[in-house]
Amino acid sequence: MKKILAFALIVLLLGPTLFAAGQAEKKTGYEIVVVPKDASNPWFVRMKVGVDEYAKETGLNVYQRGTAQIDATLQAQLVQDLIAQGVDAICVVPVDLESLEPVLGQARDAGIVVIAHEGADLENVDYDIEAFSNAGYGAFIMDNLAEAMGGEGLYTTMVASLTNGSHNEWANAGVAHQKATYPKMKLLEQEPRVESNDNGDVAYNVAKELFKKYPNLKGVMGTSSYDAPGVARAIQELGLVDKAFTSGTGMPLDNAELLESGVVKSLTLWDPALAGKAMISLAVKVLDGEEITEPVDLGVEGYTNMMFRKGSSTVLEGEGWIVINADNVYDFGF
Repeated sequence: MKKILAFALIVLLLGPTLFAAGQAEKKTGYEIVVVPKDASNPWFVRMKVGVDEYAKETGLNVYQRGTAQIDATLQAQLVQDLIAQGVDAICVVPVDLESLEPVLGQARDAGIVVIAHEGADLENVDYDIEAFSNAGYGAFIMDNLAEAMGGEGLYTTMVASLTNGSHNEWANAGVAHQKATYPKMKLLEQEPRVESNDNGDVAYNVAKELFKKYPNLKGVMGTSSYDAPGVARAIQELGLVDKAFTSGTGMPLDNAELLESGVVKSLTLWDPALAGKAMISLAVKVLDGEEITEPVDLGVEGYTNMMFRKGSSTVLEGEGWIVINADNVYDFGF
């Protein structure tokens, strides 16, 4: 009886410690993988900086793994490999929503938490994180293009692909905003949307052909981080500086020369390093069994007051966009 009482006393004394240790093991034992569109794009190189910082700051087993090139099939295969590996959470920036949807369904069936970024139309996710309202961001890019064009003239829109979710949302919102706000601007009816394949050379060649084919074309609204820089090259080569204009997303230091020269008046973006951290932070909350109710504070700048998109229970929107121009291009450090 004395032995039993002694054992019970030990359990009572050590119980809280053992429970806390179990909780700590739970919170540091996760394996969370961030899957970008590819590993070489400077945008996702920057995202990896944030992922690595998060791992160092928290001690979590968090890392980024991307394919050698932007390819929907390769990304789907990578996600399948991670499912087989038995990771706890996958944070993904989808190349193509349609091809990735069934694979993410497999991940969730396997009990893996799925957090997406730039994938608001995905169904097989726990949550999707957007740095901001896609409609608001698209309108904002259009505002920048309209300012450069003087609020009038013929323009078109460029996306990485017609199946890229966020790019097409931005372009659609930009067009809607133009129609409501800039009546002297007109969308090119023959080719209202063109594709760049997330490639600067493709964007350059497509834009060059557009400007040759449609002499009155005055602007191109870009969405991929390669679009506006590629279009700007075409504008320079064709001698259309200050006659044709482009605006879109882009990395600051990669586009410093274009911004300083005035070929591109401004670019907009969000910091992918912070987006990476935000995805992981949300994955941890889900894995910990926390209830996700708005406003959601992920402890990451721009993602501290996230709200659900109207009508959605999975898409969370932050306040993370920034504007880059010749005056501040060196202020961001990437």
